[in-house]
Amino acid sequence: MAVTIKVALEFKVSGTALEDAMAEYDELSVEGLVREILDKAIACDEVTAKVEDGPNSLEEYDQITSS
Repeated sequence: MAVTIKVALEFKVSGTALEDAMAEYDELSVEGLVREILDKAIACDEVTAKVEDGPNSLEEYDQITSS
């Protein structure tokens, strides 16, 4: 029987680590990166990820850090 698990997650990461992780997983968004990591780690049937606060892409990260 499949179950649904809903998790609230917050993490802090440096810009270079975020860029490296996105390149390694070939993802363009943090949402996509989180989905890919969870799917590879525990073979999820369905993963939904949504960034509620903070940058969701390297472009958004650059905009925040250049201010």
